[in-house]
Amino acid sequence: MNHEVVTRDAWLAARAELLSKEKAHTKARATLAAERRRLPWLKLDKTYSFAGPNGDVDFSELFAGQSQLVVYHLMFGPDWPRPCIGCTAWANAFNGTTDQFKRADAQLVAVSRAPYHQLVQTAANLGWSFPWFSSFNSDFNYDFLASSPDAGDSVIVNENGERLEFDRGENHGVSVFARNGAGDIYHTYSAYNRGIEDLNGAMGYFDLLPKGRAW
Repeated sequence: MNHEVVTRDAWLAARAELLSKEKAHTKARATLAAERRRLPWLKLDKTYSFAGPNGDVDFSELFAGQSQLVVYHLMFGPDWPRPCIGCTAWANAFNGTTDQFKRADAQLVAVSRAPYHQLVQTAANLGWSFPWFSSFNSDFNYDFLASSPDAGDSVIVNENGERLEFDRGENHGVSVFARNGAGDIYHTYSAYNRGIEDLNGAMGYFDLLPKGRAW
C-alpha cells in the first residue's frame, strides 16, 4: 500500500470532505429503497412445492406465519458435491440472524435445487441453522432465474436487460414475496449477482478496509 501520510488537521479535512459524500450517498440510498418499496406487485398464479424438515410443503408454508418472505437463491446444483464457495460465504454471513426478521413480519429462507438430503448433510457439516429448502421437484428456480436449463456456464439477458451469469447452470440472488390475509402471494422484487452485494455484511466491512474487497 502506498498512501499519503499527513498531519491530523489534514486528515480531518479529508475525512470531512468524504463524510459529506457519504451522507449524500446515504440519502440517495434511502430514496432508492423507498422507490423499491413502491414497485408494483406481481400476483403468482403458479404453485410450487419444496422439500424441508417436515417433508414437502407449498410456497405459503415458507412464510412461517409472516406476511413477507425473502428467498436467498443459494447455488447448489443437484449433482454438486458442495454449494458454491461464494454462496457459502454469503450463508455464513446471515446464519444465526434469521430470527431477527420476525420483528419486521418477515421470514428469510434459502432455496437450492440440490435434493433435501444433501442440504441436511451440508448444513450439519457447516453449522448452518437457517431455514433451507430444496426446489428440486419444482420449477421455482427456473421461474425466478436461479437456475438455467443449460447445465454449463452461460449468460442470460433477462426481460429487464439485466445480464445474469450462471455457473454450471446455477445463479445466486434474492427474491422477495408478500402474502395477504386471503393467502394470495405476490412477487415484489428480485436482484442477482452484483445487485445483492450490499446484503452481505462482511463485504460492507471489507469496503472500509484500505485493501478493499476480499473477493
